Amino acid sequence: MKILKVLWNVIWRCLAVAALVFVMLLTVTSVSPIYKFAEPRPFEGEDIFNPYSALDTAMGWKKSVFHTHTRVKGPWPPNEGSMWPQETWDVYRKLGYEIVTFSNHNEITKHPFDSTLQVNVYEQGYGLYKYHKLVFGSDRVIHFDHLLPILASQKQWQLDYLGRSSDFIQMNHPYRTGGTSEYQMARLSGYCIMELDTHISTENEYWDQALSAGHYSFGLANDDLHHPERHWLTGIRCNFLCTPSGRYQDIKRTLLGGCYYSMRVPDYGSGDWDVKIAGHHNLPYIKNIGLDGETAYIKLSAPADSIRVNGQDHAVLALECGTDTLSYTFRPEDHFARMTAFYPDGAVIYTNPFARYDSSVSETPWHEDPLRINWPLTVLFNLLLACLFLLECRLMRKIL
Repeated sequence: MKILKVLWNVIWRCLAVAALVFVMLLTVTSVSPIYKFAEPRPFEGEDIFNPYSALDTAMGWKKSVFHTHTRVKGPWPPNEGSMWPQETWDVYRKLGYEIVTFSNHNEITKHPFDSTLQVNVYEQGYGLYKYHKLVFGSDRVIHFDHLLPILASQKQWQLDYLGRSSDFIQMNHPYRTGGTSEYQMARLSGYCIMELDTHISTENEYWDQALSAGHYSFGLANDDLHHPERHWLTGIRCNFLCTPSGRYQDIKRTLLGGCYYSMRVPDYGSGDWDVKIAGHHNLPYIKNIGLDGETAYIKLSAPADSIRVNGQDHAVLALECGTDTLSYTFRPEDHFARMTAFYPDGAVIYTNPFARYDSSVSETPWHEDPLRINWPLTVLFNLLLACLFLLECRLMRKIL
C-alpha cells in the first residue's frame, strides 16, 4: 500500500506539473497589445476597382496551388506530408498545374529542381485554434505565436508582426479557425489574400464579412495538401493566374494585382487517376472578364448551371441560370461585387471582387486604418498576465 501511495503521488505530481507548464505556456504566449479598432467602413467612391485590368488573353492562365505540405529533412518541424517536394510536384504536373509552392509549417522549403522558381512561403502558426497564415517573401521564419489567440487584438498583432518581415500574407482556412467570428472578420486587417472554399462550403461568407467592412482582399483556393496519393484530397482546389511565368516576382505582381480566379474541382474518377487527369485538362475556364464603365462582365468557356453575384453583407445581387455570360451594372448603393459560377458536376469558379474606391486618393480599394493601441487596456491586460504567471510559478514551487 505504501508503494502504491508513493507511485500515485509521483503520478499526480507529474500530471500537475505537466498541466501547469501548459497553462504557463498559454499565459506567456498571450502577451499582446490591445488595439482600438476602427469601425467598419464599406467601400465608397465614384470609381470601381477592376482586378482584371491587366488581363492578357493571349498570355492565358497558369494553373497553380500555393498551400501544400511535404516531407522535410530533420526532426523539426515534424513531417506533415507523405511525399517529398519533387514527388508532390510530379503529381500536380500530371493534373496540369504549372505553379506549385511548398508551404510547410514554420519551414521555408527549397524548390526541388529549379532555384529560379523558388518561392519563399511558409505556413505560420502553432496555436490550438489553427489561426494559420501563409507568409510570402520572407527569408526567415517567425516562430512566436499565441497558443490560444482568443482576442481580435492578438490575431491582429500577429498579422502586423508577420507583415514587417514579409511581402504579403494570406489568411488561411477561416472556416476551420477556432474563434473566427463576424466581429473579428470585420476588424482584422494587414493581409492581402483570403483562402477560400476550404472543403466545407462554397459560400465564402467570411470573405464577404471582411469585404463588407471595407477590408479588401483577393481570394485563393488551395488543397492544403498533406497526402498527394489520396485522390479525394488532391487537385480539388486550384487557381488560374494571368502571369508570364512561375518566378516569384511575376507571381508576386499577379497576386497583389488580382488578375486571377479560383476553382473548386470535383474528384473526377473517384480514384481512377486517368479519369481525374482527363477531367483536370478539360475544366471550364474564364474566357474574358473585366469592367466596362460601371458594368462588370464575365464570359465562360462553357455554360454554367448558374452564375451568381454577391455583394455587401453576402447579399445576392444577381443570378443567371444556364448561361456562359453575365453582366452586372453597379448601383449607387453597391459597395462591391464578386462572381461565382456553379457547374452541374460540382466545379465552381470564384472571381476576385470589383469594389468602389476613390482613384484620386489611392489606386486600389485598400484603405487600412492605422492601428491604434489602447495603452490603458494594454498595460492592464499584460499586467494581469504577469500576475497570473507569478501565481503559476508559486503553484509550481509548491508542487515540486
